[in-house]
Amino acid sequence: MEERRKITRVDYKVDSILVDRDSLEKYYCKVKNISPLGVALSVSSNVPSLLNRDVIIVAETLIMYADVVREEEESDGERIVALKARNFTPDVLQYLFERIGSED
Repeated sequence: MEERRKITRVDYKVDSILVDRDSLEKYYCKVKNISPLGVALSVSSNVPSLLNRDVIIVAETLIMYADVVREEEESDGERIVALKARNFTPDVLQYLFERIGSED
């Protein structure tokens, strides 16, 4: 039997903020596309490699806790960062609740 469903990515071009869970560093980036399983971001070349890191992504109405699973160099010097969604943990939720509305 052939599978009729297909998971596709949808363009979703918005500014976003990526937070490295270990260092709590914040990086400004742009979302390129989304799917039910993850997100692809475009980051500046001066953002350090985030491969295999836990991150939190905030983009308009989307908040996601994710693993960085792939990075690819682009011809314009930027990188594409691919994220795979994770379930929120209590400490990640606590971090978000403490930061929502803060002026940091």
